[in-house]
Amino acid sequence: MNLHQNGIGQLNFRAIARALTVVENDLNGSKELLKGLKFDKSCPVIGITGPPGAGKSTLVNGIIEILLKEAKKIAVLAIDPTSPFNFGSLLGDRIRMASHFNHPDVFIRSLATRGSLGGLSAKTIEMTDVLRSVGFDYVLVETVGVGQSEVEITGLADITLVILVPEAGDEIQHIKSGLMEIADAFIINKADREGADVFANNLKKIIGRDLDEQPPVFKTVASQNQGIADIASFIQQSYLKQNNRRKLLLTEKVYKLIQQKMMVGIDKKKLQLDIAEALAGGDFNLYSFVDTYV
Repeated sequence: MNLHQNGIGQLNFRAIARALTVVENDLNGSKELLKGLKFDKSCPVIGITGPPGAGKSTLVNGIIEILLKEAKKIAVLAIDPTSPFNFGSLLGDRIRMASHFNHPDVFIRSLATRGSLGGLSAKTIEMTDVLRSVGFDYVLVETVGVGQSEVEITGLADITLVILVPEAGDEIQHIKSGLMEIADAFIINKADREGADVFANNLKKIIGRDLDEQPPVFKTVASQNQGIADIASFIQQSYLKQNNRRKLLLTEKVYKLIQQKMMVGIDKKKLQLDIAEALAGGDFNLYSFVDTYV
């Protein structure tokens, strides 16, 4: 399967899409494909996380626009939450990034979280590595949610951007335990709203107190392309620095992949049916059920 550039210098998007499908669904040849990946060029992975409604997709759109002007090739893996009821996913990021769909240097793929609380799964890691290997200059991974579980992004990204909105001001003490440690930069989006300056100052004070090296705090209005150039510049400059978290990143990746292999054979839909059957039998005990199921 030829995933690389064709004769006119463009990436083979159809082959890339097929490879991602093979990996995502564990089809025949997926293990061989992953073991055969070659990383011939530097391709940083940029993790972008934050609460729903913070404007992550709009911000990604703006970053793509700037990178394209510098003749960069960009892949986006947009992760949407999986419904716990029907195991489906909205996959709405494709709609919000529609302006770049047909660009020959932009590849966008949506992926469901598959029940992972932090918005990541082993499949995310594998699919990101496929994208890293084929000739893109940047891979942007946009993930859902916010909170302690979101530290999972550190197992994937070389640079992590945490997007917040001014309305998060009252919650800043609660979110800092998880997010303060993973962010390479904070972005306060929708900074034209009331309270943005106060929120930015409070955030700087907290991260300055808790961390030895203070990550920058940017203010943006992504819907109006304000402040996006500073984010793009930060991404390009930061990756040139030594990444002191490489061992941590690789440890997290390996842990996730081992976890996935250990879970082979556990089908979530079947699990739901088995739970329903156990409940119907009466005298259901959660912990006894788990012991017998494992």
